[in-house]
Amino acid sequence: MAVPESRPAIIAALIGNGLIAVTKGIAAAITGSSAMLSEAVHSLVDCGNEVLLLYGQHRSSRPADEVHPFGYGRELYFWCFVVALMIFALGAGISIYEGVIHIRHPEAITKPYINFIVLGLAFVFESVSWFVAWRGFQRVRGDGSIWHVVRASKDPTMFMVLFEDTAALIGIVIAAVGTGLAVAYDAPWIDGSASILIGLVLAAVAGVLARESKNLLIGERADPILQEAIREAADREACVRSVRRVLTTHMAPDQVIATMDVEFDDRLTIPDVEKLIGRIERGLRDRHPELSRVFIRPEPRVTSGIDRV
Repeated sequence: MAVPESRPAIIAALIGNGLIAVTKGIAAAITGSSAMLSEAVHSLVDCGNEVLLLYGQHRSSRPADEVHPFGYGRELYFWCFVVALMIFALGAGISIYEGVIHIRHPEAITKPYINFIVLGLAFVFESVSWFVAWRGFQRVRGDGSIWHVVRASKDPTMFMVLFEDTAALIGIVIAAVGTGLAVAYDAPWIDGSASILIGLVLAAVAGVLARESKNLLIGERADPILQEAIREAADREACVRSVRRVLTTHMAPDQVIATMDVEFDDRLTIPDVEKLIGRIERGLRDRHPELSRVFIRPEPRVTSGIDRV
């Protein structure tokens, strides 16, 4: 089983977020900053997310068995959906809650310079993690726009880490601005407002990730280019009259199941049809290794009303 392209980015993010969560937590305890506490929670949640993504990749690589004849590929999509829920429930929820508490009961930030030092270091570490994720994303992006690639991608881990790191960088900037304004104007409630704003950023990211993971979990078709290639491969056979319908679905980023309704020449015998189906299936799987299963269903010839008289 090949190592997924997104794994280096996930591991880099896990290491970075672990170190950042510890430093942010210590800084929040020393300074009493709500935004810093939200950032520490955010980094801690991200660590859990990376662990779940790695676990999902491991579970999805298990071979098919009698209970799951098509394999465990979609387990990756399940854990990606869980990650999106964690970002929303833990990351966004706790950040907004902490922000509301600190607005209602504001506490002055002590030793704000510690906040700025930690946020500066965190920004550097997150930038390194973001760059690793961005480089991996660019390898599969090609000439398409970011949003188009996200919508078309069948591997949510490729953009999940990138979106998490982007949200983290935005959160660090918000925390720094909130801390600075709270200290400059002696208004601790601004720090709580920054925490709420961080929570809203996380909620928005979680919504996008949840939607994309949900679509893959319930089943998405393969790339239209692959569907057309499947149709053309069958049409090239001289004894194929027509290909009525091609249906595909992703079981994993690199596992596609395809079914075809094909009308064969009426002069073919049953053994001839069996050999032709076998040849089409082998040819497709040789040219497109991502096709884990190909099912071809012979269809009767459509006759007109005149033909039936």
